[in-house]
Amino acid sequence: MASEKGSTESGEPLPTSYHLNERRRAALAEIDNAKFSWFHVKVCFVAGVGFFTDAYDIFAINIASTMLGYVYTASHSGSLSTSASLGIKVATPVGTFFGQLLFGWLADVLGRKKMYGFELMIIIFGTFAQALSANGPAVNVIGVLVVWRFLMGVGIGGDYPLSAVITSEFASTKSRGKLMTAVFAFQGWGQLAAALVSTITVAAYKDSILHDTDFSAVDHTWRLNFDRFTMDIERNIQQASKDIEGILSLKAAPELGVQKLEAPVASWADFRAHFGQWKNMKVLIGTAYSWFALDIAFYGLGLNSGVILQAIGFGTPLTSGNRKVYDNLMNISVGNIILSVAGLIPGYWASFLLIDSWGRKPIQLMGFIVLTALFIIMGFGYDALRNSASGRKAFVFLYCLTNFFQNFGPNTTTFVIPGEIYPTRYRSTAHGISAACGKLGAIIAQVGFAQLANIHGTNAFVGHILEIFAFFMLTGIGSTLLIPESKGMTLEELSPD
Repeated sequence: MASEKGSTESGEPLPTSYHLNERRRAALAEIDNAKFSWFHVKVCFVAGVGFFTDAYDIFAINIASTMLGYVYTASHSGSLSTSASLGIKVATPVGTFFGQLLFGWLADVLGRKKMYGFELMIIIFGTFAQALSANGPAVNVIGVLVVWRFLMGVGIGGDYPLSAVITSEFASTKSRGKLMTAVFAFQGWGQLAAALVSTITVAAYKDSILHDTDFSAVDHTWRLNFDRFTMDIERNIQQASKDIEGILSLKAAPELGVQKLEAPVASWADFRAHFGQWKNMKVLIGTAYSWFALDIAFYGLGLNSGVILQAIGFGTPLTSGNRKVYDNLMNISVGNIILSVAGLIPGYWASFLLIDSWGRKPIQLMGFIVLTALFIIMGFGYDALRNSASGRKAFVFLYCLTNFFQNFGPNTTTFVIPGEIYPTRYRSTAHGISAACGKLGAIIAQVGFAQLANIHGTNAFVGHILEIFAFFMLTGIGSTLLIPESKGMTLEELSPD
């Protein structure tokens, strides 16, 4: 025991590691106890711009796929073939799966600062390439879009672990949950922006669409949905990358101390030893499976909202010809605005208000329980609900509730929890693994939706798909029980080894 600073009771000088550890603890305590400041706002916006971009690019295709169906199918029906629709919708989650694993590992091996920004440049390149895609003698536009959306997905995947870990490691203990939720909530604004841009471009091209003979006006609208966004928003990403480098440099002192201490080093052998213990493995299973179960429904709904709204006849145009094309595109765009404003965005901010007082685990449990009940009602009552005007309105209301409780529930907490509860040397890797399991769920959901939806007729199986979603929400309750509560605890308390 030290009798005074710098020596033991016997008068011998304390080892260098002791002083380094004290400096490290003091530096970390300063971050843990820091008052909310402009620095935290900057971290939130810098990390959040990636999620805004991610959500816009992912969910814009939900609307653009209908436009592609008008332009690039022989029937000009507004519906792509099952394989084409599946390809462009599943390409991004597949790329995201690999990006989350790759960048999660690289961020722990090479450092957060070196990797942040690289994944955003991949997103920019992939987005531009989509907007410039076209048919050719040797290639099909759908195939080209699949390739570029896969590449974009790799960049999007990298943003998950990097943004989560950067935010959690530079937030104070009392506001860490709110700050991470605020970053993730940019996803909701991105989805809303996709719907707003689509509505504006469709309205701007109204006259051209109504008098179009070759669907060239519709072709322009889906390209503008991607390209205009890229020019006006993503041009700031390179600056965001520089900003985050400055932030990481500013707060690098704790990391320097850690590197000089005799602490466990990330390695495959150490990874196996750490997660080979059941107490650690069950946590990884809990975060990974919870994200998997949630994304089965989140992306199953999110990437098919237009299909589901049309399947129940909500907003289906009664017009014909070019007027029907315009009305259909406008209804889908406005419908997605309603879903975002009425459910998605309020859900994020309900989590923001309560996550640091109520806790992560209670919100996730509550969300899975409510979602189980909602999907049971929507699934088993599907036929009855869609056969009357009042029933269709009730279905849309329930649909908005599922969006609300996904975000005021496991969609937010499955992002936050893995960014807090793992050791520093594996925090990004474990978050990447958990997020990749979520994207595996998204891939399975999208493939399953495409293959099952039209059994016994067009969209006839949608009700049963909703019942399947209910089952996965039920299993999410069990996986949540494996996860510890992280409210009010420092990162060192959560992962002392």
